[in-house]
Amino acid sequence: MESQIHVASLSDESRYRLLVEAITDYAVYMLDPDGIVTSWNSGAQRFKGYAPSEIIGQHFSRFYRPEDRAAGLPEKALATAASEGRFESEGWRVRKDGSLFWTHAVIDPIHDPSGNLVGFAKITRDLTERRAAEMALKRDEEQFRLLVQGVSDYAIYMLDADGRVASWNIGAQRIKGYAPQEIIGQHFSRFYIEEERQSGEPQRGLGIAAREGRFEKEGWRVRKDGSRFWANVVIDAIRDDRGELIGFAKITRDITERKEAQQALDEAREALFQVQKMEAVGQVTGGVAHDFNNLLMVVLSSLELLKRKLPEDRRLFSLVENAMQAAQRGAALTQRMLAFARRQALDQRPIDLVELVQDMRDLLQRSLGPSINIETRFPPSLAKVRTDSNQLEAALLNLVLNARDAMPEGGSIFVSASEEILSRAHASGLQPGRYVCFSVEDEGEGMDEETLARAVDPFFTTKGIGKGTGLGLSMVQGLAAQSGGQLILKSRKGSGTRAEIWLPVADAADETCAVEVDASGEIDPTTKELSVLAVDDDALILMNTAAMLEDMGHSVLEAGSGEAALALLRNGSKIDLVITDQAMPGMRGDQLVSTIRAEWPDLPVILATGYAELPEGVATDVPRLGKPFFQQQLENAVNEVTRTRNPTKRMSQFLRSAS
Repeated sequence: MESQIHVASLSDESRYRLLVEAITDYAVYMLDPDGIVTSWNSGAQRFKGYAPSEIIGQHFSRFYRPEDRAAGLPEKALATAASEGRFESEGWRVRKDGSLFWTHAVIDPIHDPSGNLVGFAKITRDLTERRAAEMALKRDEEQFRLLVQGVSDYAIYMLDADGRVASWNIGAQRIKGYAPQEIIGQHFSRFYIEEERQSGEPQRGLGIAAREGRFEKEGWRVRKDGSRFWANVVIDAIRDDRGELIGFAKITRDITERKEAQQALDEAREALFQVQKMEAVGQVTGGVAHDFNNLLMVVLSSLELLKRKLPEDRRLFSLVENAMQAAQRGAALTQRMLAFARRQALDQRPIDLVELVQDMRDLLQRSLGPSINIETRFPPSLAKVRTDSNQLEAALLNLVLNARDAMPEGGSIFVSASEEILSRAHASGLQPGRYVCFSVEDEGEGMDEETLARAVDPFFTTKGIGKGTGLGLSMVQGLAAQSGGQLILKSRKGSGTRAEIWLPVADAADETCAVEVDASGEIDPTTKELSVLAVDDDALILMNTAAMLEDMGHSVLEAGSGEAALALLRNGSKIDLVITDQAMPGMRGDQLVSTIRAEWPDLPVILATGYAELPEGVATDVPRLGKPFFQQQLENAVNEVTRTRNPTKRMSQFLRSAS
């Protein structure tokens, strides 16, 4: 109460003095017109360090740094305050101890009632801590800006709330091709492909980011030059302190190389899967075909022997002929299956393609009908190829019939060939070397990409039920691959199909090994009766082979295994010839042949098999008889290998049957 009465009793001048003296956060003091300090409050003493007795009467310029004093800043401040009625600034000032502090200063002129300038009122505030915080924030912002601008592998930029580009870093310029002045202010939808812009994909991405806070996706984006790249895109919503959406942060990364690498890896995996699938199907197909081959061997040989014993009854004769034709068609099917599985024995010889096609021209034209025209295009001189002529004829007929079926309204089929030299491995798998590209091209419906990709798959066909087995192209592929070449299909929907069989050119060694052999099949009447050892684990085949040999006038011993055959030989049985199956449990046919050659080197042996691929180490001069075989083929083989006991000469004369 006494304090309140005491303050109330003070004059206005005294109350203002007390108020100014009580302020400690601001330096409040007076200057005369020349800048001399005339008053000093506690706040000025606290953060400038001078007591009133030390500073009153001194010029206020001592609070400035030497360089500021040299530049005349104190005088300019007073002159500005006097002329404009106020001066305000921020800057560095100096304490008594010489340390610097950041201040906010205001200088107001003071006039007497007559308007004469009598001095200045100066208020200074120490903002050093705020200045330090602002500078730290500014440094952080600058570092962040430099960080963002320095990133070249990512496009990092800002969008406003409407999706317009507000900032642009060097990574964005490198990836997308736009300079900052070209793109800032433009809508970010220009980076999208046209179909996505039409479907509203840019707006959808912003909408999801606005609702959920974040949007991420991969897709095609467009550079300034129009080229496309595969991008990983992240959009984050940016909100102010009140939660209001003010824009978006967008990060884009070019991952085209990664996508291409992943695609290549996926394609490699798919290719491996296809190889494994084809290998599995080939194993199953080869096994089934082998067993079916054995059954047909029994059927055909039985029918052939039965046909010889039939009475003169035309009706019975026709029935047997029909049964034999059906069995032969089954044998042709197994040949296709074995060709697909690459287990069919091929009689690879030098083939003149021009001569082969000319010989087949009438057959091909009759098979095609009057609405299809076949044209041949061959160079004046064409190298021979190395393959099986019978199988190549079947492959050509198959391709021509496929071409016919692709042109229901008629058209032309072009059969051509050209010699090609590959200096490096081809994408199809062909190795470097000389080849002849033998092709069949039509003007038909063609195939789409999906059908073309599956065209050579076994049992795949676009023909109606009963009009195709789906093994035709698989057989052609098997023949080409087994011959050291490749089948290449080229087709587009509505633009026809071109089937190319690439076959290796026959070399000089192939030419010298080619032997002309009488294929008439007539039995040599001078052939003497032989004692033949027939070896097969299939009792039905063994019985029929023995029956055919006996019908030919030979005596036969039978063995159901390689071990049993060796036992008969070692017991001293008189044997002139051994005919053995290859695929037997325990001892294989080639193992039996090796043992016989070691113990009885002059004893002729024939290896009867439907397989082309024999184990490594099997002698290449072992005469082979392809299954299923007829009695005439068996007779020819026996005649050839027993004509001389010299193995080398015998091999040069022996004709392997390819059925």
